[in-house]
Order: sequence, then C-alpha cells, then structure tokens
Amino acid sequence: MTQAIDGVRAVVSDLRAGDALEAEHRELVLDWLGSTDDVYRRVKPATPDQHLVSYVVPVDPRDGAILLVDHVNAGLWLPPGGHVEPGEDPRVSAEREIAEELGLDGSGVSREPVFLTVTRTVGIDSGHTDVSLWYVLPCGRDQRLVPDSGEFHRVRWWDRSELEAADPKRFDPHFTRFLRKISD
Repeated sequence: MTQAIDGVRAVVSDLRAGDALEAEHRELVLDWLGSTDDVYRRVKPATPDQHLVSYVVPVDPRDGAILLVDHVNAGLWLPPGGHVEPGEDPRVSAEREIAEELGLDGSGVSREPVFLTVTRTVGIDSGHTDVSLWYVLPCGRDQRLVPDSGEFHRVRWWDRSELEAADPKRFDPHFTRFLRKISD
C-alpha cells in the first residue's frame, strides 16, 4: 500500500498549481499523505473521513463543452468519478469510473490530473472530505453514453457560456476554478 501512496504523493508533488488555493490544497494533501497510510474509503459513506477521489471531466475538443452529471447523493452537477479503491492508482480509478458511470472508454483519460481539490462534501449523508484528482477526457458530444441511472438524475453537455451564466452553487465548489485553469 505504501508504494501506491508514494505514487499518489509523486503525482501531487508534480501537479502545477493554478492558483493560491490549489497550492494550499497541494501542501495540505502532501502533509496528509505523509502522515497516514489510510487514504482510501473503506466503508460507505465516509470511513475514513478523508479519502481519495478521481474525477473525470469529459471535454468536447471541438468546442470545449463539458459533460456533467446531476448527482443523486450530492444534489449537484459534478464531473463523473468516484472513490479510489485501496491500492488503486487514481488514474486507473478515473478510467474505471468513467466506464462504470457513463460507459465510456477511459483509455484517453489524461496521463496526469490537471487539478487538485480538498472539499468537504454535501448531500444526503453527513458529509466527509474528498481529496479529488481531476482528470480530463477528450470526448465528442456524439459519443454514445450509458449513464448509471442509480447515481444520476441526468447527464448533459454544457457550453462554456451556459456554465458561466449558471448558478455556481449548483456545481462542485471548485468547478469555476477548474474551468479557469483549463482555459489558461
């Protein structure tokens, strides 16, 4: 397990922070990774209270539209993704989650995460802290989707102008920062 955590530590260390908050999150995560070997969710919904998550953000390379899911438990529009399994590489988690949740081939997921966040979750459970590595998947709007109806109310593509006009409270609290980072 230590080897897997060392791999996560290396990925987080190499991540270029896009702003001061992401730099702060990177330092918090590096401290956390150095202080524990219990970084994987072992019992739903939140044991241990803080654990690793891989998000996958499908982006249409033609126009930059982004595919999000209306998540049942969180009550927010989020990128697809999920918890990293014990000993699993977060990129492998990203590939697995995008296949399980939307039926997409995850082999095109970015080699490294492009964004890192530490977020106290909201939703129907009592909440917990997700340490999220955000990956990008180039994906056309015409790609066939097979959404997991147990996890999502809806799935939809959002144009950048729609995202800018939408209420940010309906999305992951770091989503607008993610958009700024990938637009730079």
